Amino acid sequence: MKLQTHSVHFDADQKLIDFIQKKANKLETFYDRIIDGEVFLKLENGEATDNKIVEIKLNIPGNQLFVKEQESSFEAATDKAVGALKKQLLKHKDKLSSH
Repeated sequence: MKLQTHSVHFDADQKLIDFIQKKANKLETFYDRIIDGEVFLKLENGEATDNKIVEIKLNIPGNQLFVKEQESSFEAATDKAVGALKKQLLKHKDKLSSH
């Protein structure tokens, strides 16, 4: 899957980008018609420890899925975001098969 990664106001490590790509590629096992996706990595200002935000937007035929997660690390936020996208993809697939 073609995935564009944008890190807002900082430079993301290549290992982090590879981790996100690997996790996102697993979504294709649930729905193989994903066109592409965009990932936004953001740092929230403040004293909170869970200040890392991951936003993932997936383009699928006729629709767009979006999820935003906030955690103490980008890896943890990515795991939660991919899990949420998996649910959305399965729900979308069920809707398609029921029509």
